[in-house]
Amino acid sequence: MNNVARSSPLAAPRRLVYALPMGRIGLGRSAVVVALGFVQILAWGSSFYLPAVLAPAIVADTGWPLDWIIGGASTGLLVAALVSPRVGRLIAARGGRPVLVTGSALFAAGLAALAAAPSLPLYLLAWAVLGLGMGCGLYDAAFAALGRLYGAAARGPMTSLTLFGGFASTVCWPLSALLLETLGWRGTCLVYAGLHLGLALPLQWIVLGRAVPDPETPAPVASVSPDGVPAAIAHERLILALLGLALSIAAGIGAIVVVHLLIFLQARGVEFAVAVGLGTLFGPAQVGARVVERLFGTHYHPIWTLIAAVLLMAIGLALLIASPAFAVAIALYAAGYGITWVARGTLPLVLFGPRRFPVLIGRLALPSLIAQALAPALGAMLITRYGADVTIWVLLACAGANMAIVAALSFFCRLSKR
Repeated sequence: MNNVARSSPLAAPRRLVYALPMGRIGLGRSAVVVALGFVQILAWGSSFYLPAVLAPAIVADTGWPLDWIIGGASTGLLVAALVSPRVGRLIAARGGRPVLVTGSALFAAGLAALAAAPSLPLYLLAWAVLGLGMGCGLYDAAFAALGRLYGAAARGPMTSLTLFGGFASTVCWPLSALLLETLGWRGTCLVYAGLHLGLALPLQWIVLGRAVPDPETPAPVASVSPDGVPAAIAHERLILALLGLALSIAAGIGAIVVVHLLIFLQARGVEFAVAVGLGTLFGPAQVGARVVERLFGTHYHPIWTLIAAVLLMAIGLALLIASPAFAVAIALYAAGYGITWVARGTLPLVLFGPRRFPVLIGRLALPSLIAQALAPALGAMLITRYGADVTIWVLLACAGANMAIVAALSFFCRLSKR
């Protein structure tokens, strides 16, 4: 790797291939991001977003309760949360290639088991296997792999990766509907399993095997403590706790709004067809905010990305309550939620450095994924007992509290630099 043709580091993102020793072709950041981006679309579309399309057909075919069918995704997220710290440590020790490739194999195994599930317990067990794949193959693992590969220069690739992930529902919901109509829900799962095994797995194996690391990336620290945080740096444990809390609250609010958005809009007097149309703004607003972050993010500290994220989410929820401008409310809220995923990768990279980043992002993923898994059920309970309007007020209160947490995080980040 040291024989890579020398050039300005600023030119690296523009290059797709590099000359490596022994006649091999090395791949630059753009090629790696495109490959991992394709896999992210497939990974999110065949796991987290899958029940939205397949659930009614599964219920009609099996008679299993709808809440348990939808709960499969929550089962997967909980398993992903439990394995995420271990995944981070494995990527720190061995790099992202073996972990991400294993994730593709686990996705394929889980989807195949889902297609063959003869009973509800085995259906949920299949989701547990899918959860292992989610822990090894969704954003957090991919962020850790990019941080391990590119070090401090990984901020741009991480943001670019989220641009691909933002199109997961846009691509996979229509694809799932088409496959469902022609092959049924079990056949749809098998097709996705085949895509993971036949495309995603070899693609990641080849691309990450030829990826050219940043020459200035420090080697991972072999003696990192189990929690990844040496006590030598003042305020660091508090900073990590505040960051984990802020990201978890944002993930929980985000999961509730994504699942129950149509209910919230209808409670505000919006007709169902109009609510569906307004809901289509969510994806483009997320991606649009990420594009802005990709274009201008290198000019400011990523703490400002998180500040903007929680502020926009709070403003969007407030407008949903107080204003009939629902399109503006959804656009602002979705923009904030979209860039929380950028901050989830870029902020710990800058705060704690590339040496410990894979370990720490695995730790940060644990509470965030748990919140993401449990929040929709909590939201449903609040809606059932107190109504949609009260639930929105509760979410707004949580968003306000999160703004205070991020303000404290920003203060201690500045304090730790003195």
